[in-house]
Amino acid sequence: MTYKPCSNCRKFSLFAALLLLLQSAYAQYDFKQAEQWMKQELGSLGGRAVLVIFKDGKIVYSHAENDMNRRQQMMGKWMARKQGKSADDALQDFTENTKERIASSSKWLSAALVMSFVDEGKLSLDDTVGKFLPVMTANGKGGISIWQCLSHLTGIQTGTLKESIEAMKNISSMDEAMEQLAKLPMEGRPGKVFHYSNAGLQIAAAVIEKISGKDFETLFAERIARPCGMQHTDFGHAKPALPAGGAWSTADDYIKFLSMILNEGQINGRQVLSKKAITEMQQNRIAKDVTIGYSPAEAGNWGYGFGEWIMDGSPVNQRSNAVSSPGLFGSFPWINLSQHYAGFLLTFNLQSKGRNDRYTSLKKICDAALNAGSK
Repeated sequence: MTYKPCSNCRKFSLFAALLLLLQSAYAQYDFKQAEQWMKQELGSLGGRAVLVIFKDGKIVYSHAENDMNRRQQMMGKWMARKQGKSADDALQDFTENTKERIASSSKWLSAALVMSFVDEGKLSLDDTVGKFLPVMTANGKGGISIWQCLSHLTGIQTGTLKESIEAMKNISSMDEAMEQLAKLPMEGRPGKVFHYSNAGLQIAAAVIEKISGKDFETLFAERIARPCGMQHTDFGHAKPALPAGGAWSTADDYIKFLSMILNEGQINGRQVLSKKAITEMQQNRIAKDVTIGYSPAEAGNWGYGFGEWIMDGSPVNQRSNAVSSPGLFGSFPWINLSQHYAGFLLTFNLQSKGRNDRYTSLKKICDAALNAGSK
């Protein structure tokens, strides 16, 4: 008599094997301090946070903390009503699949998209925007280069990030957005003034739309999201798209993007970006003779590459070992090249005071955990 295991038994065996694999992956590293940090900082993180760590081709840590206080719950309900959403949905616990606004963490995604055009030879970093956007030339801004757009060195004097977002609310097309940006004053020569804003990436987005004949949202889906398996990341389907701060994503999706960057542009057997493109993005572009027009306090003394901050003080035009692109609402993606891992903290809060110290502290804790586990 031959014994045939039932289908439910086989399913249970597969599930048990999967659990063992996950346990062995997690057991290699001790993230107790990271967990403790999340509990201690949860109030400053908005009461909900998800931390995911990727190393050696797999997720080695994923943890969520959820404990909103009454004030945070009231704020969440108010924002939900303002957006026409259910208050109950707005207060759901965060998981690795929670889709949330990631604000300036969008910049890393958008810079990567622009670099895909550079890889194909359809665009050069030294190309000037006037070559594609006559309205810029007509307003004395045609000489701004693509690399200056990606590193906030356009020299264009913009308002605060909040003012920039408000100004875009009444705009219905990318051409209209360019007309508005073209009329803004200059605060210095392109390449000589660093002003963290939405302007440069908005211009770069308009350029790749002109080159391709497709809208930014479609280009992002085709060139970045789908190849990376990011099924729940988009730019809110706004008209026009806001490449510097309009993206929505999940911790699970964003860590896939980071894994592609970490692996020199490759994911799932596909080369999404070249190693050269990744290297270009991770080089500090703020030279000593550059004036700082505006830099957010939470960035501290970090440098800046293409769509990402340089965390380790690397000299100009030298590849950094630590890069990040934190967002206004608290999301914190980072890559540590020297230890070859990526991390993403998904939160939603508006309390920016002390963020740089928190980000640095969390990274150090994760660095230490991974370093100890690799010995």
